[in-house]
Amino acid sequence: MKPETPGGTAALAKGLTLLDMVADAPEPLRFAELLRASGLPKPTFARILRTLIAYGLVRQDEARGTYVLGQRFLEMSHKVWESFDLVSAATPELERLAVELGETVALCRLDGVTAQYLAERSPNGLSVRVEVGRRVPLHCTAPGKALLAFQDPAVGRSLTERLTLDRQTPQTITTLESLQADLTLTRARGYSISYEEHLLSVNSVAAPVMGRDNTPIGVLVALGPSSRLEASNIHPVGRELIAAARRITGAAGAVAISSRPRPRSATGKPAAELSCILPWGAQLGESPVWHEAENALYWVDILHPAVHRFDPATGRNDTCETGKLVSAVIPVSKGRLLVASQDGLEWLDFASGRLAPFVSPEADLAGNRLNDAKCGPDGAIWVGSMRIDASKQTGALYRIDETGAFERKEGGIIVSNGLGWSPDGRTFYFVDTVPGLIHAYDFNPATGTLSARREFARIPVADGRPDGLAVDAEGGVWCAIWDGWCVRRYMPNGKLDQVIDMPVPRPSSIAFGGPDLSTLFITSARTRLPASTLADAPLSGGLFSCRPGVAGAHISLFGGNNES
Repeated sequence: MKPETPGGTAALAKGLTLLDMVADAPEPLRFAELLRASGLPKPTFARILRTLIAYGLVRQDEARGTYVLGQRFLEMSHKVWESFDLVSAATPELERLAVELGETVALCRLDGVTAQYLAERSPNGLSVRVEVGRRVPLHCTAPGKALLAFQDPAVGRSLTERLTLDRQTPQTITTLESLQADLTLTRARGYSISYEEHLLSVNSVAAPVMGRDNTPIGVLVALGPSSRLEASNIHPVGRELIAAARRITGAAGAVAISSRPRPRSATGKPAAELSCILPWGAQLGESPVWHEAENALYWVDILHPAVHRFDPATGRNDTCETGKLVSAVIPVSKGRLLVASQDGLEWLDFASGRLAPFVSPEADLAGNRLNDAKCGPDGAIWVGSMRIDASKQTGALYRIDETGAFERKEGGIIVSNGLGWSPDGRTFYFVDTVPGLIHAYDFNPATGTLSARREFARIPVADGRPDGLAVDAEGGVWCAIWDGWCVRRYMPNGKLDQVIDMPVPRPSSIAFGGPDLSTLFITSARTRLPASTLADAPLSGGLFSCRPGVAGAHISLFGGNNES
């Protein structure tokens, strides 16, 4: 017997709209969040939701109180996959992209240890020619690297071991270490890039078309002359390919970085002297930290891997390209630096770019990487981890002492992020970005012991997501709100105190600095933003500063006696 359902086509339309909301949400939504977003009266909303659950189209995750697509929906989608024609499904997107991008766009699939072109569309005028049926190497082409990067790890390793890394141009990757670093970066940003690695004067960018088992059934690739498809515009093209790939199959893929910031609105007030002090255009600017001895701010670009050193007095920004994903900088005694990289904590010689291992707390988790890191009042490094594509709860929180000994303090984290301590060192704050939570713990600065975890603040998904964090000398907790166009300050009791509006949607992290720690530095990102948003926020990826009227709490310097 079928369950009772609301009658009429209007109810059907509302049900389908609600189903779309569940499917399209960046992360599972709670009842109240779905109700608010639907705009429906609560009794109507509840009745429709119960019907969708009864038919198995929506399922409630009782442990979290959220709603996701149900098993019946997946069974129905499998029937569609059985008769799925990838080329036919992709053709409208190829035609649209060729016109909109003004470059050649093609569809490829994996064929043994090569990528094979299945279809292509070229715009009028000068363009790169692609021959349907042609096979190209995996290690030096954008479609090949996308096919490698998004495979199941075991399959990816098997394919990589069978490759011959032949040099095609002076830019070709010819070592497994460099290839693995590139594939890690590809998974983190959601698309691959080839800068003249296969053909001179030709650049390309590719995004996976994901299948029902969350592995690529193909890739979309855009190719263009290197003079035209270059570093300043190749990343927005990658974002367009990701969106098109999702439309082809309806599969969102694994990467959880949102491409949809909320609309810009003035919710707070501009801070005193808020300005873009470095219009850098970073893909994912992160981890600002003030180096007192050098009177300089260190920061990183995770997706264009580099460590930067900015001198506020002169405006000079020195860059150290690392060749691998680096997510945080930790100043160390005697003028040294540690960085959190895709391979653990490593010593960095800024002048030469040389990296040397210190410790890797997750050496056995190839799908994970470290994220934000800071030295705590206990003299140890505290660092969080996350899955490279942010698709699973494999992240953790670690404490690492001067000898390199580490202790796992938390687990089950999706995207570990901002860390900070109260001025007296008795409270520790820690961000898990995807569920929108800032946690607080009791902290023992003598032993590094955590206890009494509690919810300090929850940021609704409609407002953005919490990212980097800093604490001021009065105990105020400042947090950058990704996709929220703002930085928030919370009182020590968790009450929202003030909001600083930003001219960019993705402020990513914050740090107090300057001689008196009274300047607030704010990094930002432009990764995967739509062209319309970038037009409205051209300073995305820049470094900002303001004077919020309060100084920052002191950040400890890591002693670190080990040297490589």
